[in-house]
Amino acid sequence: MGADVVALARTVTDIEKTAAEVRALGQRALAVPTDVRVTEQVNKAVQATLEGFGRVDVLVNNAGASFLARTLELSEGGWDALVRENLKTPFLCSKAVAPVMMDQGTGSIVNISSTEGMRSAATCAAYAAAKAGVINLTRSLAVEWAPRVRVNCICPGFIENPGLPQALEADAGLNRMLARVPLGHMGKPEDIVGGVVYFASDASAYVTGAVLAIDGGFTSVLG
Repeated sequence: MGADVVALARTVTDIEKTAAEVRALGQRALAVPTDVRVTEQVNKAVQATLEGFGRVDVLVNNAGASFLARTLELSEGGWDALVRENLKTPFLCSKAVAPVMMDQGTGSIVNISSTEGMRSAATCAAYAAAKAGVINLTRSLAVEWAPRVRVNCICPGFIENPGLPQALEADAGLNRMLARVPLGHMGKPEDIVGGVVYFASDASAYVTGAVLAIDGGFTSVLG
């Protein structure tokens, strides 16, 4: 499976690197600096995609942010920031591309949530609530936009990223949970790829509203 790619982010160097990697594989790519929290910028990015490639077949919503804070210590601004970053962004981007996909007669949206949205999370309630919202947004849009647009969700577990070592150092509970992962180790970003490709491709043509945990079995331990 190959695909032309449009990469959106506020950090230009990141999306230019991604675009270069895609081009090196023989596909077309655009790097469009975009703050996906802002409606006008999202709409402009969709227009740039249509001007460049003529259609939008797949949207992957993977913007997100988190920080640890117990609820009584969390400010209203902190709550709003996490909800905006994690829940508002897939809403805005999905709403922007859905009319295009409906006109095409087909399209696939893949939302990246988290296993934190599937369980209680004492030190990051706002993040967990927002990611739970992504799961139910997925299910709701899957029903509302069927049959022309499929909407599915991936919930990563402990995946290696630059901020995780600090989070593990700050929260002993996270270390205890990591020790309970049946496969015995953290995942890598590449472990998410297969799920995204599955939901993006015709291999999942009869799948919508699904939630796939890629977590080394962690949510199975939780029951």
